[in-house]
Amino acid sequence: MSRRGPLKSAVPSNVVSPVRRCSRTACGRPAVATLTYVYADSTAVLGPLATYAEPHCYDLCAEHSERLTAPRGWDVVRLALDSGPARPSGDDLEALANAVREAARPQERPAQPGPPPGTAGPGGRDADPMEVARRGHLRVLRSPDN
Repeated sequence: MSRRGPLKSAVPSNVVSPVRRCSRTACGRPAVATLTYVYADSTAVLGPLATYAEPHCYDLCAEHSERLTAPRGWDVVRLALDSGPARPSGDDLEALANAVREAARPQERPAQPGPPPGTAGPGGRDADPMEVARRGHLRVLRSPDN
């Protein structure tokens, strides 16, 4: 901020849209497909909109993806485009609910011989007889049959 008040930009800034737009010049339509060139195979691959915008790929709107032509001698491979966002099926939701129920169920652990409580194991903590090593939040466990 200056003494004369807030600074004003000579060029108004445009708000960046979260929707990816068609890469074709002067086309502002939303992108629905991604075009990638495989130069070694002389192939243009047109598929569903990529998760992330890549520097060597081109996002195209529906009109430009339908009218796409490749250079003479090149092949165009058209992968099936997504017709909309994938919706979870009833089986997916039931499997998720069963996994949550299973995780919430109390686990009974059989008593196993090990060091007496309060005896420090590796890292100064009570040792778990199944734990072989630890790295951060990950643990390496010994197989129960060993």
